Amino acid sequence: MIDLLIPAAQAAEAGGGGGLPFGFDIFIIVAFVLVFYFLIWRPQSKQAKEHRELVSSVSKGDEIVTRGGLLGRVSRVDEQYIEVEIADNTEIKLQKAAVAAMLPKGTIKQI
Repeated sequence: MIDLLIPAAQAAEAGGGGGLPFGFDIFIIVAFVLVFYFLIWRPQSKQAKEHRELVSSVSKGDEIVTRGGLLGRVSRVDEQYIEVEIADNTEIKLQKAAVAAMLPKGTIKQI
């Protein structure tokens, strides 16, 4: 039984000469890092930066859309929260981070 395994082991040793070049492994790792950076990390950080700028620029009288889909006009701005008028005499308090987009002036009246 052992005689059957020895020729297979010798054959496996002889086939080791056709490997990949040394730098190819490093090239593959660098390629994965670059793909991760350009397809995932960079666009996500750019989007987060744009949202931070949007949230910091919210002021009284702006018309906004929240992440929940509510449309309203900002009636008061605090450090972390805003009050949004969603109907006549109806205001809600939201975190600034809940703002998804700012609308052009007059959009709510057209809807």
